[in-house]
Amino acid sequence: MGRYLLAHDLGTSGNKATLFTVDGLLVKSVTESYETYYSQGNWAEQDPQDWWNAVCVSSKRLLLDIDPAEIACVAFSGQMMGCLCVDAQGRPLRNHMLYCDLRAEMETQTLVEKVGEDELFSITGNRPSAAYTIEKLMWVKAHQPEIYVKTAKMLNAKDYMNFKLTGRMVTDYNDASGSNAFDLKSLSWSQMILDAARIDLDKLPEAVPSTEIIGSITPEAYESTGIPVGTPVAAGAGDGGCATVGAGSVAPGHTYCYLGSSSWISTTSTSVLPDPDKKIFTFAHPVPGYYQPCGTMQTAGSAYAWLRSQLASGMEFEDINSIIEESPAGSNGVIFLPYLLGERSPRWNPDTKGAFMGLGLETKQSDIFRSVLEGVSMNLDIILKVMQSGMDISKILLIGGGAQGVLWRQMLADIFGIPVTVPDYLEEATSMGAAIIGGVGCGAFGFSAADRFCRITDTTYPKPENSAVYDRIKPIFDDCYHALDTGNIFTRLSEL
Repeated sequence: MGRYLLAHDLGTSGNKATLFTVDGLLVKSVTESYETYYSQGNWAEQDPQDWWNAVCVSSKRLLLDIDPAEIACVAFSGQMMGCLCVDAQGRPLRNHMLYCDLRAEMETQTLVEKVGEDELFSITGNRPSAAYTIEKLMWVKAHQPEIYVKTAKMLNAKDYMNFKLTGRMVTDYNDASGSNAFDLKSLSWSQMILDAARIDLDKLPEAVPSTEIIGSITPEAYESTGIPVGTPVAAGAGDGGCATVGAGSVAPGHTYCYLGSSSWISTTSTSVLPDPDKKIFTFAHPVPGYYQPCGTMQTAGSAYAWLRSQLASGMEFEDINSIIEESPAGSNGVIFLPYLLGERSPRWNPDTKGAFMGLGLETKQSDIFRSVLEGVSMNLDIILKVMQSGMDISKILLIGGGAQGVLWRQMLADIFGIPVTVPDYLEEATSMGAAIIGGVGCGAFGFSAADRFCRITDTTYPKPENSAVYDRIKPIFDDCYHALDTGNIFTRLSEL
């Protein structure tokens, strides 16, 4: 068996190709960018030929320094909740509609009226949304019927790349569960939802486990990529699922938090967690037999960036952190609602706004600065508590750019009330997860090998005195949001 695993992370801004050894060592990574085309206010599309070009170029660049015959497997991570219509020969019939394309609002309402929000959530683990795949395909049928009729299959981004490599059109359970039409319990397309959506079942690809070897590199793909003919290709998973595997969350209770511009908390469970308020959502896990509960907030690192650009212009982040350290846990009673771009988990309110509460003449710059990070952290804590209500979570791993900050790591440990760990690679979880899935698929190792890829380098423990302060503030933070929401303040502000 070969020494290397080739992982592709087909993201929103570009394709990141990464080479790992089967022992979990990062060898090399290259990125090729491509464009997103925005129009009509909330339309977002990409040309799938741009993906293929990026995959071909990045693959060849990676293979320059090694023997290509040593590639044991290829696996993709890909942006989720998209919609690419292809004909029977696999030719795209229109540009791909991205997850952030929200044109299908009327189709979403139709689905809610026919199925019901609670029933949809019960079947799919997700709320209805124009962000999801089935609503987008409904839009195509309603507005571009000539394309719908010619559509042989609807594929997600990584599925189309797998087709280009192997000639086979399939998806995996993880990516399928971001469609709003996939039954999490039976791991199959929901005929009831498809009937309500008036979508033909045969237009959706077969769904298989993420680790399934769906084929091998064809001679045509070899000519374009340089990857040897016959190299196995695993089904792979969506970017959220791959990040979960790459963060080492491959067994129940293993939980991580991604801290980037946005942020999410995700874990691994044996069943769909109870969530009557629908604060989080659930995907099928790339590890067979498990589920991936997840809660995503809109502005985490971007709230910190907003603080820097608007309230600390010209300051470096190190200077801001020094100022934050002058304020005690709890920011002397200042609370920040971090809803600068509406909110997903746990509020699911596109109209919600950011706000500072508790300001007084005695309030200092350091209190305001600290409250921004605390507000983000307390919102994440609400997500975590939903998960903890259904399972034991005794520690949490941090990844992403925000995990570099010692100050924020300590704050999160204090607010979560559990130890916070960080791995050696903070920005490689998604491609690493794809590599692990490929390694499992080709028989190089089992999912327990995630520990050799994701190696813990530091642990931050909560300070009891700080946790006690935060435990008093958390309900006030929550009540501040609900007071404004109940008073219809957010909606009235959004109408100004």
